[in-house]
Amino acid sequence: MHTRTVFFVSDGTGITAETFGNAVLAQFEMKPRHVRLPFTDTVDKAHQAVRKINHTAEIEGVRPIVFTTLANMEVLEVIETGCKGMLLDMFGTFVRPLEIELAMKSNHRIGRFSDVSKSKEYDARIQAIDFSLAHDDGQSNRDLEGADVILVGVSRSGKTPTSLYLAMQHGLKAANYPLIPEDFERRQLPPALMPHRKKIFGLTIQPERLSEIRNERRPNSRYASLESCRHEVSEAEAMMRRAGIRWLSTTTKSIEEIATTILQELRPERLTY
Repeated sequence: MHTRTVFFVSDGTGITAETFGNAVLAQFEMKPRHVRLPFTDTVDKAHQAVRKINHTAEIEGVRPIVFTTLANMEVLEVIETGCKGMLLDMFGTFVRPLEIELAMKSNHRIGRFSDVSKSKEYDARIQAIDFSLAHDDGQSNRDLEGADVILVGVSRSGKTPTSLYLAMQHGLKAANYPLIPEDFERRQLPPALMPHRKKIFGLTIQPERLSEIRNERRPNSRYASLESCRHEVSEAEAMMRRAGIRWLSTTTKSIEEIATTILQELRPERLTY
């Protein structure tokens, strides 16, 4: 049962407010109810948001927590003066002190996706997503020379979500290939990958966890058996060691941690802007 309701109020998508808010809330052992209120970009919508927040406060008998990223001062004033929640305004906390320090006004841009049609970074991200989808799970060997990174590992070790995260968040063209019994018999990486070994990064996982994940997909199958998982993981790790491929275990790591480690190893310039 949730212990508190948290609102994320923004005049854009609300993703920035929610991302920041979740990072802060992760420091506390609690499971709040999340309510995102995007596109709160008029005074009327601000009053609607206030009514929702205050209604929740009355029902739950405790103040909601309200994270805001509002560029419009009139809209923010309605929230500040009317809501009965604990207000955490990101612009007021961070942007305005920076305006003083830098001696310049911020753009007060609504949302981080403004003018995306004119953004080269956005176009690159879309191209990276298209590439990663086309090269998911070894679907295609075409254009691998254009890949920024090629992930390898046994089935269900985290390759697909990591590839898509790298594409969506960092604009990297990420292909991924499953290591299968035929590869283990040959004791070599898939032939199509051999010319691109410098781009390859391996993912592995504890057999016990892999068995749990596979049982969710194919219960009580040979594919999901602990014996099969132990064999595949052992063979995959041995192959990566022989090939001199950098690799890590995804067992206890988040997608964000996995992606950051890959960037550090293969594309460290992506961590510096």
